[in-house]
Amino acid sequence: METQFRKELQARKIKDEDIEFAVKAVREFEEHLERKNIVFESADLEALKDYLSLLVDEGRNSWERLVAIARYCNLAKKNDYYVYFTSILGARNVLPDMGERLAAIAGEETRRKVFQGFTLPPLGLPQENYPRLTQRIMDKMRAELPGDICKKVLTWNYHKLRAEAFKEKKQRFEKAPSIDEYLKDEHERLIAELERCMKAGQLWYEQEITPEVLEFVRDNQEICTGVKHGDKIYVTKMPYAPKQYLKEKDPALKRYHACHCPLVRSAIRDGTHEIPPIFCYCSGGYEKFHFDNIFGEPVEVDLLESALKGDMRCRFANKIPMGKMK
Repeated sequence: METQFRKELQARKIKDEDIEFAVKAVREFEEHLERKNIVFESADLEALKDYLSLLVDEGRNSWERLVAIARYCNLAKKNDYYVYFTSILGARNVLPDMGERLAAIAGEETRRKVFQGFTLPPLGLPQENYPRLTQRIMDKMRAELPGDICKKVLTWNYHKLRAEAFKEKKQRFEKAPSIDEYLKDEHERLIAELERCMKAGQLWYEQEITPEVLEFVRDNQEICTGVKHGDKIYVTKMPYAPKQYLKEKDPALKRYHACHCPLVRSAIRDGTHEIPPIFCYCSGGYEKFHFDNIFGEPVEVDLLESALKGDMRCRFANKIPMGKMK
């Protein structure tokens, strides 16, 4: 597996010294498990959490170390570990970047008031450490800014999606005879990709694709793709944990499995913090980025439903810009 790992890192054009660091980081993790008489392939999530806690205590919880282990887990198809890493790494910079955008829109003094005393939890700690901080920042932001400015701050590409990633979609959109035909074709492409992942036993982003999940998406074009009604395209997010979502009967847990955001989702499950649903406009910024790029200009997005609001799904309406209807 080490040879495969090295090849993957080389394919990413990672420097030799960084590859050596990554390989060593993985080796140290596996040696830790061996000392605990734990086999990597069958290790449960608690074993990973214990190791990450140890790294925090020892001050060895660097971004580079955690990313190296995460990449190895993805290569080894240790899916539960990889998904856990995405939850603690994926949104790490969202709140600091939100502070930057707040300063750009409302001024440095407003950012200082909202983010005063702001400290991120140590990298590697569980997502349960974030909702309290998220609630505190949102309460201060709403106290300092009118609602429309809060939405403007939140509705942004905080996950740093690259416009280049949508180049082929934009080309397909420009060739499509209508928006409806474009969306239909994109949904068919999505289904083919999900089916490929299911057969290969690979995750689709963080999602495990089962036959039930595949049919769930196949039956609803709104999921991930969108359906046009009037001058808007309605999009429903794929649940974060679709396999568990489809089986879950408890409303709070179903909403927890629907929510993607590690900054708030544990609060949905535990009922420990009341984070205002306007925060989900951050997800709206992610969802609309596809349409920003195919239309060639920013689109307006409305939050219709979200797990944080108490709904069983997260759903958005993206307004088609003037002159872009076809």
